[in-house]
Amino acid sequence: MKCPFCGAPDTKVIDSRLAADGNGVRRRRECLSCRERFTTFETAELVMPKVIKKDGSREPFSDEKIRGGFMEALHKRPVSVEDIERALMQLKLRIRGTGEREIPSSVIGDFVMESLKELDPVAYIRFASVYRSFKDIHDFNDTLEKLARQQEEREKAEKAGGAKGSSDK
Repeated sequence: MKCPFCGAPDTKVIDSRLAADGNGVRRRRECLSCRERFTTFETAELVMPKVIKKDGSREPFSDEKIRGGFMEALHKRPVSVEDIERALMQLKLRIRGTGEREIPSSVIGDFVMESLKELDPVAYIRFASVYRSFKDIHDFNDTLEKLARQQEEREKAEKAGGAKGSSDK
């Protein structure tokens, strides 16, 4: 690696260790010419698929757009930064996991909605209202009723699972 101080082409690695999040390597280097030391970070570069927009155009996948959509939907909601980062990482893994070179923006939008539904129902409704272009109060109401039914079914399943587990003892 080229020295950032003197531009010499030869440096040596003095120390390597995992970066704080465990998804990269932190390397301490020393220039063989000027003896200055510096730190580099190495991470895997994973290629995300191109996004096919509604109009048929294609553009590179954008972390910033996904993060912006999440943050707008989650504005002033009680969701931790760690939970948001975890959801964003899982979303990217899911998109990459499709194995496709190109993915429609509508599929990404559906993935975002599913992630938000698990994180925070209010954020889900906020995102859905824009993403699904709600026309009137009936669209909101239909979505809220569906969300309430799903939550009731989930709670019943959890109670049934908990009751079953306690009777087995």
